[in-house]
Amino acid sequence: MLMIRLARFGAKKKPTYRVVVIDKERARDSRALEVVGHYNPCSEPAVADLNYERIEHWNKQGARQSATVSKLLKKFPAVVAQPVA
Repeated sequence: MLMIRLARFGAKKKPTYRVVVIDKERARDSRALEVVGHYNPCSEPAVADLNYERIEHWNKQGARQSATVSKLLKKFPAVVAQPVA
C-alpha cells in the first residue's frame, strides 16, 4: 500500500520535512517514489510547499495520507485562482 507521509531531513533540533509518496512498509527516510512537497516548521511562520496536483494524482491511484499530512493539507489549503472580472 502506498502512503503519503513525511520524511525527516535537516540538522539536529532543526528539522525540515519532505512530503513523499512511499510504500507503507519502507523505513521513514528510505527512497521514495516521488517527493510531492516540503514542510519547514522551524521558520516563522511555518512554510509548506505542496504540489496539490500530484497529491491528488496519488490519492486517485490509491495512496493514503498519514494523519500529519492530512493536517498539513487542511492548514495549508490549495489556493484557487479567481477569474479576473
